[in-house]
Amino acid sequence: MHSKSSNEAKSAPNSSSRFLPNFVFRTAAHPAAEDKARARFRRFVSYYRPHLPLFASVMSAAVLIAAAAIALPVTTNVIISRMPDLMRAPDMFAQLFSLGIVMLAAFVVQAIAIYFVDYKGHVMGARIEAQVRRELFEHCQKLSFSFYDRQRTGQLMSRISNDSLWLGELFHHGPEDATIGILKFAGAMTLLAWIDPLIEAAIAAMVPFAIAYALYFNNRMKLALHTSKERIAGVNERVEDALGGIRVVQSFGNDRDELRRFDAENQRFLQSRRDGYRSEAMLWSGMEGFYQLVTIAVIIIGALRIIAGDLTAGNLLTVLMTIGVLMDPLRRLDNFIRLWQEGYTGFTRAMELLEEVPEIANRPGALPLGPVKGEIGFETVSFRYEAAGPIVFSNLSLTIRPGEFVALVGPSGVGKSTLCSLVPRFYDVEAGRVALDGRDVRSIELASLRRAVGIVQQDVYLFSGTVWENLLYGRLDASRNEIVAAARAANAHDFIMALPQGYDTDIGQRGVKLSGGQKQRLTIARAFLKNPPVLIFDEATSALDNESERAVQQALLDLAKGRTMLVIAHRLSTVRHADRILVLTEHGIVEDGTHDELMEAGGVYAGLHQVQGSV
Repeated sequence: MHSKSSNEAKSAPNSSSRFLPNFVFRTAAHPAAEDKARARFRRFVSYYRPHLPLFASVMSAAVLIAAAAIALPVTTNVIISRMPDLMRAPDMFAQLFSLGIVMLAAFVVQAIAIYFVDYKGHVMGARIEAQVRRELFEHCQKLSFSFYDRQRTGQLMSRISNDSLWLGELFHHGPEDATIGILKFAGAMTLLAWIDPLIEAAIAAMVPFAIAYALYFNNRMKLALHTSKERIAGVNERVEDALGGIRVVQSFGNDRDELRRFDAENQRFLQSRRDGYRSEAMLWSGMEGFYQLVTIAVIIIGALRIIAGDLTAGNLLTVLMTIGVLMDPLRRLDNFIRLWQEGYTGFTRAMELLEEVPEIANRPGALPLGPVKGEIGFETVSFRYEAAGPIVFSNLSLTIRPGEFVALVGPSGVGKSTLCSLVPRFYDVEAGRVALDGRDVRSIELASLRRAVGIVQQDVYLFSGTVWENLLYGRLDASRNEIVAAARAANAHDFIMALPQGYDTDIGQRGVKLSGGQKQRLTIARAFLKNPPVLIFDEATSALDNESERAVQQALLDLAKGRTMLVIAHRLSTVRHADRILVLTEHGIVEDGTHDELMEAGGVYAGLHQVQGSV
């Protein structure tokens, strides 16, 4: 997101930030932070743009609400001031009836306007809330693996769900409360000045103290609410972690320990809520006390004015009714502050996520792939996950020819999976380049690149839903025959048909109703269905029994024909028929050859083979 400089923002004649209360930017530490805050506010305002007709209607109704509220004391004053004349008029009842009709009409207009603002305004707020939530989810889909390496799922869930809940209320009530409050305040003060300028001046002198009081506790609430949002995210994270791993928790009998951890996070959240409620209670009780003080002051001053002959009892009654109207804007100020802190704090956290720039994205000039031959090249590649982290590769070079079945073997932790993750550009290299058919993968459109590369990862993941829905994820336009053929190729069809509803069986969260081998076969079938020109298997047969492994091995050999295959395996029997076997250690690729060649060499591969007791 680009923002104007501080001077530009100040000089922009139409900048919406001019209308933002000063307390919004009060915590900015330097001009850059103020620029970011103003940029976020401009974005906040921009969410109203698609809903301008409805927004205008809601604001018009808000004007009617304020006008109707002022109409009641005005009409009352007219009745009281004209009472002597009305009592002598022959059509006294007709005139009173007419004035009553005016008051009733004001009531009806106000009731209808309140209904419209409450219903349609909430609908508008909910639409904007849904739009922001969608943007957050869509943006999260684009963020790179490196971002998720640093983040926790529970924290992200809290930003997408919890933080957005108050946005609808803020987008609805914020402009509405501000409009009604300003109009009522201006109308009430004008009416008071017309009736008795001295009383109006006394009230005007007291109002700044109420506003200062409200802004002080506004800052207190802001800190408490920000802390609360962070801590409820911690609670969500604890719940997601514990329930997602419930089988591990119960198998180790650590449910009491998980409860202890949850209690710790829950109590931290409770304390932040307690701090927020204390500030909120001080705010509301103080504003209610201010209303009572103003009322007492008006009664005393009004009584003195009546004694002095400068005010009538009827005018004092009108003033007291007007005080009720005047206090509503101050109460709305309280509500606006609360909504602003709840909603804008959540909006800020949402913007922090939306402003997160994907580290892996289409570069300028990136072009889609044409027909893919499948040649993969690593040219003096150096890579590390973090700038200050350990080096995984240094000056690694490797060429995989089109249609070649290449296996990667070696000890755990030497970077086999990392090497494969560079092909679909899940990460970018620090130096050198990774090429597909001679083109740097960074010059290829991401969507096009990843369509050409199929991956079965070591960490098996299935979505909630049916077997059919999970297989269809491999290619959304696949036919039933193609899905069944992919399942057969992965040796999954028979066990699928043995399930209660076959392909329509619900497999539960992350495939919890299936065995490890069954889940792995479904992920392999999903890759078969994608049928890409480059296929990567990362420990794809680790959870299979011997019979299933042999069936999948044969399927791999069949699938390898006409495509480039890169397979990572600890079980060396899986890859003995590969065209080439690369042995990777912390020193890089130390051996390269067929199974027979490497066995004859008697090096690292032969040693690994001997340890596994293979024949």
